[in-house]
Amino acid sequence: DRSPSRGLGDVYKRQIIVYKMKYNTYKTLFYAGLLSFSVGFCMTSCEDYLDKSPESTVSEEDAFKNFRNFQGFIEEIYNCIPDKEKCNYCTSWNWGDDELFNSMGDGHMTHQADLGNFRAWQSNGQCWLYRDSSNPASTNAFDHSLWPHSWYCIRKANVGLANLDKMVGTQEEKDMIAGQLYFFRAWWHFELMTYWGGLPYVDQVLDATQELNLPRLSYQECADKAAADFRRAADLLPIDWDKTSIGKATEGKNQLRVNKIMALGYLGKNYLWAGSPLMKNGAQLGGANAYNYDEEYCKKAAQAFGELLTLVEGGQTQYALAEFKYKNVYNHEKASDAKTCYSDIFYTRRQGWLMPGSVEAIFRGPSGSDGNANNSNWNMTKIWGPKVAGLVSHDKIIHLPTANLVEMYGMANGLPIDDPNSGFDERYPFKDRDPRFYHDIVFDGFHFVLAEDKLSDAQKPYAYCDLSTGADMRSADLGSRTGYFFQKLVPHTCNEGDKEYDWGSNLHTYLPYMRLADIYLMYAESCAAVGGASFKSENCSLTALDAINKIRIRCGAKGVHTSYIADNKKFMDEIRRERAVELSMEGFRFNDLQRWLLLTEAPYTEKYSVEFDRVESPEFYKTNDPANAEVANYRHELIVKRVFGTKHYWFPLPDDDVYLYPEFGQNPGW
Repeated sequence: DRSPSRGLGDVYKRQIIVYKMKYNTYKTLFYAGLLSFSVGFCMTSCEDYLDKSPESTVSEEDAFKNFRNFQGFIEEIYNCIPDKEKCNYCTSWNWGDDELFNSMGDGHMTHQADLGNFRAWQSNGQCWLYRDSSNPASTNAFDHSLWPHSWYCIRKANVGLANLDKMVGTQEEKDMIAGQLYFFRAWWHFELMTYWGGLPYVDQVLDATQELNLPRLSYQECADKAAADFRRAADLLPIDWDKTSIGKATEGKNQLRVNKIMALGYLGKNYLWAGSPLMKNGAQLGGANAYNYDEEYCKKAAQAFGELLTLVEGGQTQYALAEFKYKNVYNHEKASDAKTCYSDIFYTRRQGWLMPGSVEAIFRGPSGSDGNANNSNWNMTKIWGPKVAGLVSHDKIIHLPTANLVEMYGMANGLPIDDPNSGFDERYPFKDRDPRFYHDIVFDGFHFVLAEDKLSDAQKPYAYCDLSTGADMRSADLGSRTGYFFQKLVPHTCNEGDKEYDWGSNLHTYLPYMRLADIYLMYAESCAAVGGASFKSENCSLTALDAINKIRIRCGAKGVHTSYIADNKKFMDEIRRERAVELSMEGFRFNDLQRWLLLTEAPYTEKYSVEFDRVESPEFYKTNDPANAEVANYRHELIVKRVFGTKHYWFPLPDDDVYLYPEFGQNPGW
């Protein structure tokens, strides 16, 4: 019931046969998608392409004749949304300065990005952008990835829009069908543009007899077309499917279906990206234009976000910021008076396999739709903690936050730690930090395994983390190269003592593509790009400062200090730092550094570890809060320095695809 293929989909799928696709040696996905799939089908042998036209399974008269059947046609698009976390046994999605794998993970995209090998997105098989087995009809998360599914789903949206006139139904039904199709046509284009820049914007069903010569548009030209589709979708779709006559049939199971809020969120995001420094000024080195936004696009972004936030603030939507209230923040134990929980945005446990998201997640794809809700625990829940003495089971891969990322978690007083008035003390580096630090970061002295009695004799010495320089848990292979572990997305109790990753815990993880906190921060950035901290859109009462402070205050930290408000560059830096902290390890950092023209600039090209010596005895950590521990010789050491050029602002396109026709050229430098 958590998948868009369930609920309404169960009914729809009885009416039509889901398109069965066979992806054998599927070499040129763009070719098949952009040419209406029909080129391959006209050949005598089509083993290298899809073996069936999407229109061949069922007649148009049946597929599009009424709302139920038409919605069944759309269900496959929902099914195609990739699950970033679980598209492989061990996957990667953070390619900025925020994450480092242990030395056992050198083959993964995160490390390949450090090497400047951006071609690895299509070759290593462990990245959500491309999977060889991509199959839109499959309910296995391993079969879904961005590049191939985008062209397939854009094609599918265009086919649906071209057949709207065949549908017999109420105006509400027609609007909801059209709204979803416009949204998805824009969404798949937007996701492609984020990594590969301006592309052909395919807004018609292409005939195989046509000469293929669609030009690559500029990023902003492409964004304008996507904006038109997102706007149409926002105007056609309801805020909440549960409150429509159509959605009543599956009330309570419509959370993943595209609605007005999702369309407005992506309309604003699309405009903000189009107005960002990279898209306005082009790829360049030096960072001189890192604050040079296109104000007209940013005004449009603020207006779209303002429309959304006015609805949220007025209580007219089903969305809200989840509460950050904990009885024990280290163990993610929710306070007794908390109605919602921040951790539930990213994972749920002991809630009957409830899909994560809480009240805050806006746009998500299906998770566990193959009937195996426990697929989170194949490996996702086992790649965050130490492998020393087998403390966390399975493969030896570990996702690690860099010391750079951890340093962006400021102080509880709202100041960054490098501010001379912040109160940060290198002798007590873990004290009085932003409350999210204690929720997200596993640091020295952390009580990692609560059920110590369940550990073997070899494992018991590691129940409390010793992350000081030279300790066993600092092993480059089996421990932390950076001096920290991370537990925002997966709780530290996923270990061999507490066994949180066992079936009985019902642990389910999922990363939302968009959540409300991100909307507040994008609104703040859009407004600040136009008029600084005090600017607000015409349709919203919140200023840029109000919006960022909503997120700070939610977690118990102080708002932006007055010393950072008057200077717009300093204020923008605080918005950017807030994005790094609030959205940490959720897959946004690379694209943020990219669009800000900072991807090639120090210190964002460097990854550091924290180094220090312990002052306290091991017994101190068993009876005291590790945040209060004193350390000596606190410092940072460089682990990785990335050498990037202007070509690294965009990923390379597949060579086979850029040879299709002259107008579809490769990205510069590749």
